[in-house]
Amino acid sequence: MTEVGIITISDRASAGEYEDHGGPALRTASEGYGWKVIAEAVVPDDLGKIQATIRAFSAQGCGLILTTGGTGIAARDVTPEAVRGIMRVEIPGFGEAMRMQSLAITPNAILSRSLAAVVDSSLVIALPGKPTGAVECLGFVRGAIDHAVKLALQVPTSC
Repeated sequence: MTEVGIITISDRASAGEYEDHGGPALRTASEGYGWKVIAEAVVPDDLGKIQATIRAFSAQGCGLILTTGGTGIAARDVTPEAVRGIMRVEIPGFGEAMRMQSLAITPNAILSRSLAAVVDSSLVIALPGKPTGAVECLGFVRGAIDHAVKLALQVPTSC
């Protein structure tokens, strides 16, 4: 069974200024796919905190880590940079598929910087902050996730 960590990235939600809706939406979608959510967090749009939370969730055994938020082009949107700073490998097809299919729904999808990468032994998928967009994008790439998680768990060995 795929074990999942969900990270909501939002300055305002992490400060308690408003209720997080993205994380709960991804929890519902994950459970609907038969996955087990074992870790959840709400963190600010801060590169170091995002990276530390991803690494902590990977160390806890989350084969799949879903982030929601911080993938746009606003000054505080740093999720892609945070993931790229600690990734072993990026998987461009995930971001391409999410943007391509989202364009049929909204022209603003072209502004998304959603992506997927392997960090440590976890597949990390950075999804949009809007709950419906996060769930839709997750659905667009669902078919490749189980195989990608299996491959991510195969940590390379050194010579």
